[in-house]
Amino acid sequence: MAHSVLLVEDDKGIATVITEALREDGFDVTACESIARRDALLADNRFDVMLTDVMLEDGDGLASIDTVRRLAPAMPVIVLSAQNTLDTAVRASDSDAFEYFPKPFDLDELTQAVAQAVANRPSGEREEEAEDSALPLIGRSPAMQGVYRMITRVLRNDLTVLITGESGTGKELVAEAIHQLGSRKTGPFVAVNMAAIPHDLLESELFGHERGAFTGAVSQQIGKFEQANGGTLFLDEIGDMPAEAQTRLLRALQSGRIRRVGGRQEIGVDVRIVAATNRDLAPMIADGRFREDLYYRLNVVPIHLPPLRERPEDIGALVRHFLGQAAGEGLPLRQASADGIEALKARAWRGNVRELRNAAFRLALMARDDTIDRAAVEDVLPTARTDADDINKHGFEAAVEAWVDAARPADGAVYHAALAAFEKPLFEMALERTEGNQLRAARLLGINRNTLRKRLSELDIAPETFTRRR
Repeated sequence: MAHSVLLVEDDKGIATVITEALREDGFDVTACESIARRDALLADNRFDVMLTDVMLEDGDGLASIDTVRRLAPAMPVIVLSAQNTLDTAVRASDSDAFEYFPKPFDLDELTQAVAQAVANRPSGEREEEAEDSALPLIGRSPAMQGVYRMITRVLRNDLTVLITGESGTGKELVAEAIHQLGSRKTGPFVAVNMAAIPHDLLESELFGHERGAFTGAVSQQIGKFEQANGGTLFLDEIGDMPAEAQTRLLRALQSGRIRRVGGRQEIGVDVRIVAATNRDLAPMIADGRFREDLYYRLNVVPIHLPPLRERPEDIGALVRHFLGQAAGEGLPLRQASADGIEALKARAWRGNVRELRNAAFRLALMARDDTIDRAAVEDVLPTARTDADDINKHGFEAAVEAWVDAARPADGAVYHAALAAFEKPLFEMALERTEGNQLRAARLLGINRNTLRKRLSELDIAPETFTRRR
């Protein structure tokens, strides 16, 4: 006997495609377009699995899922949605959905999921619904939909997660989302940036130390592992961890116990580990800079965050969000026009979402009008204009030649004009990468901190605009 499927979809074209595909695979499909018709069918029939859209002609298919659970408590539910946000993915997960598919979806994957749902027929206890205020990630691009799906799959377990992605893509926001939306949300969220702590103090920072353990240890200190007990420990820039600390971290992950520096007693800790890196760990493993066994211990569930250039369709939503944040922090309330958004989409954004946020705050502060259009973008952010494709294809020399052709500096002034044009975006890049920390920016550039401060003042660059706001 064919397994029965209830399809709740008000887009007739999509409903037809899904129905035909499932029937070809031997399923008996009943389709309807509304919540009211869905409930009537569930009251009078037994279905093996239900596929439902979220936004239907008479309401929200997920908001009314309690009725479905009452009428068919053991029936697996697969959610389909064009509302491709983290909120929707989390709501689907919180509703105990068997699977969530953002539109457009792969039809073969959908039919496979239906077959798996019929075979497994899971049922589970519902979790408390997450609040929208706990959702820090923005974007509906296909690349971000994949991230949302991965996040929802780790919310109901304590598997270790390794987040990869370029600097500024929002790795800590993903870690915070996993914590805030998961079963450990009532516990602490403790973040440690491996690159910001001197190597000789890292073990003490992670595991704590006893009084007298080393010079300057005048009292006992509780480490980050103990501080995060019952919650989540976020290890950012894990690729910068020195070898000796890697060994101790691996031991702690394997045993669930730590020992303070200078201490004799082992202490049991209950923490979920989420790690992140902007480095490619494979070559580091190959040349012995990163332990292979630690990598496998951390990389249980990998989540890759796409760079902003791979999801330009999200820039409009991000800019609107950041302009709202800027207004909330006392800056003028601005709006971005369509051509202003297009101007921002055309940029390289090597600093990714962090750079875009800084740019939005700068625009909110410095734009002359309440509406930020293309002219305002080009006026306020002239140094951000970079032909990324030209640089990628032809290298730095071609970029210099293109700048000279465009800027047309006067004879005898090319050298100094080129240095000035190059210096300001270089310093801004360094501040973006170090989140406004002038000491780290000076180290990155290889110059004296006083020299950096002097040039920042002369170039009218405000380091505080690059400081990360939490």
